[in-house]
Amino acid sequence: MQVTETTADGLKREFKVVIPASDVQEKMDHRLQELGKTIRMPGFRPGKVPLQLLKQRFGQSIMGEIIERTVTDSSTQVMTERNLRPAVQPKIEIVSFPEGADLEYSMALEVVPEITPMDFSTLELERLTVDIPDSEIDEALQRLAQRQRKSEPLATPRPAQNGDVVVIDFTGRIDGVEFPGGAATDHYLELGSGSLIPGFEEQLVGANAGDQVTVTVTFPEDYPNKELAGKEAAFDVTIKEIREPVAATIDDELAKSFGLEDLAAMRGSVREQIEKEYGGVSRGKLKRQLLDALAAEHDFEVPAGMVEAEFEGIWRQIESDREQGRLDEEDAAKSEDDLKADYRAIAERRVRLGLLLSEVGRLNNIQVSNDELTRAILAEARRYPGQERKVMEFYQKSPEALAQVRAPLYEDKVIDYILELAKVSDRKVEPATLLEESSEAPSGDEAKKAKPKAKAKAKTTAKRKKADDSDSAEDEAKPKAKAKAKVTKKAESE
Repeated sequence: MQVTETTADGLKREFKVVIPASDVQEKMDHRLQELGKTIRMPGFRPGKVPLQLLKQRFGQSIMGEIIERTVTDSSTQVMTERNLRPAVQPKIEIVSFPEGADLEYSMALEVVPEITPMDFSTLELERLTVDIPDSEIDEALQRLAQRQRKSEPLATPRPAQNGDVVVIDFTGRIDGVEFPGGAATDHYLELGSGSLIPGFEEQLVGANAGDQVTVTVTFPEDYPNKELAGKEAAFDVTIKEIREPVAATIDDELAKSFGLEDLAAMRGSVREQIEKEYGGVSRGKLKRQLLDALAAEHDFEVPAGMVEAEFEGIWRQIESDREQGRLDEEDAAKSEDDLKADYRAIAERRVRLGLLLSEVGRLNNIQVSNDELTRAILAEARRYPGQERKVMEFYQKSPEALAQVRAPLYEDKVIDYILELAKVSDRKVEPATLLEESSEAPSGDEAKKAKPKAKAKAKTTAKRKKADDSDSAEDEAKPKAKAKAKVTKKAESE
């Protein structure tokens, strides 16, 4: 094999590689011999088909396989012998391969830069801590009781009002024709809940039990059923009963409805969950401090290809947000050139921090164990009740999906390693102060997820919003604050 380095510019490397025809032929003969052990041809016993005959019959069909294997093996050898760590998948192009002649190809790649991590013991960071007031536990319990409330018939007849539960029969028609899914019997509807088509519930306010009401509404343009979207419908509604909600009592019975022993255990569980949520907010703020400090202390060249891939992923989401009118006011006021400049800078910072964290993990042999990965996958599977087995099988069959689960685990372990070395002081604050200080966005400077290997391929999701509609006590106990949506990064290793 003849290797000529044609470009060495910064992190860019280009090579011309020539593989002798004899080497290619040797691989071809070896592969044909493997096939010959199983191929059956008339007039020959298994394993006794002449090599020349195999070549005539199968040579052309396996040539692509041979070239791919040859290029893969030789390109890996080139990088190994020169101690090159590719930042992204090398670009390889076949230059020439005449029949019976040498194979020539070019290889272009960007390498991982030399990175010297700072002395982490010189970092000084501040962690915010809170004491949960009893009043917040009480508020969480009140919300849980509200969610568990039941309804009972009115003691004294009166017209329906917001907050009431009405028991109704209804039939919907469009242009006088009933449509699938437009009818129900003994349907319990809480007025003001917004659970039906906009405008439906409002037209039942003031009705009495026994009334028959015609409700006219227009399906939203973005209604999931495209056959109904934007169309006007008339519903014949019979009010069969009006019920008023009765909040559940905060007592041992309420606790047992959530699978807890008694009210004391429920208070403890709620407190634990709230502490966990505030702990996550505090860690997020501490992590941003750390990443800001790391960004300020490390300035090295980053592979342009990685930055471009990162930026393109972000920009696709920005364009989608803009088309749907979801851009932040600040971003919406900027010109496209200014917006691209801002997000390209963010992309570069993410790549730099991602490479730094990856290098710290590599140098200190930080790894994600199989047990840790399995626990994370099980936790993800539990988010889909009844489909746990399918979720597990999906991850078992998808290396990319596994890498997406591993990436945040790896990043957290690297972050924890650095925090153990840094000087971290604690400052106790009120919960409202923690939420207020943590909601101050760091100008979109979040680091991308660290990768177990620097040559990992990247997948980006920008400004992802997370919604959880679960009905558990833990969800009700969460601090009532919304963090500003951030551009996040998921990465995967090969």
